[in-house]
Amino acid sequence: MSSAESRTRARREYAVATLALAAGGGLLLAAGGRLWATGELTVPGPVAPAPVELTGGDLTGAFAGIGWAALAAIAGLYASRGWARRAVGALVALGGAVALAAVWTATRPGALTEALTDRAAETTGAAQASADPRLLVLGPLMAAGGALLVALVGAFAAVRSPAWPGMGTRYDRDATPRSTRADTPADLWRSLDAGDDPTLDHQGGAVVTDTADTADGTAPAPLAARPAEPKENH
Repeated sequence: MSSAESRTRARREYAVATLALAAGGGLLLAAGGRLWATGELTVPGPVAPAPVELTGGDLTGAFAGIGWAALAAIAGLYASRGWARRAVGALVALGGAVALAAVWTATRPGALTEALTDRAAETTGAAQASADPRLLVLGPLMAAGGALLVALVGAFAAVRSPAWPGMGTRYDRDATPRSTRADTPADLWRSLDAGDDPTLDHQGGAVVTDTADTADGTAPAPLAARPAEPKENH
């Protein structure tokens, strides 16, 4: 595979990983606000049971935190390089695994009943859950899909991210200026933008001077130094 093909592949990988990470973080944030379970609370006396709704955020706060962290990791991957990028990818993968575990923990029947009981205690101490909560499917599926995307992208970034383009590869320059040849004003501006020094030649790094060749092919002799004129005495 040529270097151009490798760069094209790296750009495609980076674009796909960025989109997948944004989608995973967005799914986690959206899942935290969706309805996950419904139930009923009963209180002593001739009072009809009151319906209660539980969102993903009521069950756990992991989805919001990991979702925002996944979105922030997009900027982290762009701004970092090398092992720093691998570290960002590993942290993202860990966050996705934690989110998957949170989905499993939050959807257990015991966890739903406990969350409903806590809601009853917040409402009034005499309220009780009349039955087991009913789990809805869409919210947990969104959270599981987002967590899986975040975990996979993080693991992939931990392996492949050093080859991806980013702010570091664009703005990092060598300490020693590189020599280049600028034949036109456009070449001069491109050289300056690339961090090259168009005033250095390719052989010894000498400064290029604008000297015109003579008719016989030899360089013109340097101008003789003019004698200093005596200062007038006042």
